[in-house]
Amino acid sequence: MDLSLNETQLMLQTMAREFAEAELSPRSVRAIDESETGYSAELWGNIADLGFAGMLVPEAHGGTENSLTDLAVVFEALGYAACPSPLLSQVLVADLVGAIATPDQQSTLLPALASGERLAAFAMTEVDYGWGAADVQMSGALAGDGVTLTGEKTFVPYAEVADDLLVLVRTSPEGERGLTLAQVDRNATGIATRRQRGWLGEPVCVVTFDGVQADVLGQAGDAWPGVSAALDRATALLSAYMLGGSQAALDTAIGYSKTRMAFGQAIGTFQRVQDLIIRALNDTDAIRWTTYEALWKLDEGRDDAALAVSTAKAVANEGFQQSAENAIYVHAGAGMDLDYGLTTHVKRSKFYGHYLGDAIHHKLRMARILGLEGTR
Repeated sequence: MDLSLNETQLMLQTMAREFAEAELSPRSVRAIDESETGYSAELWGNIADLGFAGMLVPEAHGGTENSLTDLAVVFEALGYAACPSPLLSQVLVADLVGAIATPDQQSTLLPALASGERLAAFAMTEVDYGWGAADVQMSGALAGDGVTLTGEKTFVPYAEVADDLLVLVRTSPEGERGLTLAQVDRNATGIATRRQRGWLGEPVCVVTFDGVQADVLGQAGDAWPGVSAALDRATALLSAYMLGGSQAALDTAIGYSKTRMAFGQAIGTFQRVQDLIIRALNDTDAIRWTTYEALWKLDEGRDDAALAVSTAKAVANEGFQQSAENAIYVHAGAGMDLDYGLTTHVKRSKFYGHYLGDAIHHKLRMARILGLEGTR
């Protein structure tokens, strides 16, 4: 197993870093976060122009068909700058379409997703929040080739600005085999969106469906295997983004410890400050190696890839939060300056620590995979 970056990945890393340095100052990121929609059409257009949205899409549908690790390098660089964009949501939706939709549906939907021309959001979670098949209870009534949607989805990223929604609903009570993926125009009659407020890392919405007519993607009732596979791939990419954020917090703390003077010397000479930095370093390294191992296993199609993904996300959930908080402690009051950038990473760490499954969810999943559930 060689986890070093190849020539293509190094090129992508350089491209993404240069883009982030030019476009994503802490102040501009904060301005987008605090805007009415939490979304910048200009920033998204620039990201789309670089081809990042189509990196996992087959060439036949307008993408570049890169490996997951190729794209993860981009996500790590964007995470370092706390980039506020719907890229993860767009990639997840394109992956869902590729895994579940019929060939005709893929030909219709994927080119616009790959180019970024149409934005799409995935609506899975509900009031009883969770990322397993059993957590999906919103019902859908099948009728011919379509499905009627009635109910509510919560914490749907970028739903307020999306053109299309992919909605996971239960069309029969048969557990995993009762789930259907529906596609609908977000402006269709009967859909209402309301942005959820709070200290959130992405703009998320409650989406209410009142007798909405939607198209079924793929085969009704058979969506879960494709959804599960796409969630694993998105989770690995999100872990890479969180790695970037953790590295940024660590680097910022190290830089500050070398220049901030107290009692006539740099604070980096103080044992307590060194202890905080070492903890952030260890957390960041743990995220790095578990994440890139998971990406490698997914790219190689290994049987234990799902276990590696949950390991990486559990480590990232806890490590990113701890790294960001320890960086704040190194800075003391200065770290709370909103334009400085550290508070944005703290906010991202709290939000992404739950999105696509928190540490408890992934540790329980690891136990199930290993056959240890219910043991002590």
